[in-house]
Amino acid sequence: MSNSNNIAVIANREGLDSQALLSDAVAAWRNAGIKVAGVLAENNTEEGMCSAGFVRDLASGKEFSIQLDTPPADSDCHLDATGLESAAADLLAQIAQADVVVLSKFGKLEASQGGLWPVFQAAIAAGKPLLTTVSSKHREAWNAVAPKAAWLEGDKESVAQWWRAAKA
Repeated sequence: MSNSNNIAVIANREGLDSQALLSDAVAAWRNAGIKVAGVLAENNTEEGMCSAGFVRDLASGKEFSIQLDTPPADSDCHLDATGLESAAADLLAQIAQADVVVLSKFGKLEASQGGLWPVFQAAIAAGKPLLTTVSSKHREAWNAVAPKAAWLEGDKESVAQWWRAAKA
């Protein structure tokens, strides 16, 4: 299902601002004329809330809220699946024209085939270079989707090396 040269993942870990790393890569690629599709998470500064309040579409700049004001009664998680599903619907039309797809993360929703799942599937099926992040608790689910994906260090040079190999 996956090619180790065109799918890469960065392991989210304490102290790594993976969204800033992805944002830097997107900026460099755009400056080089590369068409990038995807979303990045933008952090919420309110304590006690999930770290991302919304995702931003890289092409249009449109924000999609991914945070509920109040979690459901049976959970303390503020994640709003509807926002990610709306973002996914918009992104699907962008995949065919993209040179590379960057998705903020493969997380809880994607592990259960929700959220950005359709975008991951479409990018992989189209053979597009795909860059994302994943936390250790979702690593097993990610490996089931892309078992041969390249695992990158959380630095700019690792991303640059992957991109050179992916576009070759």
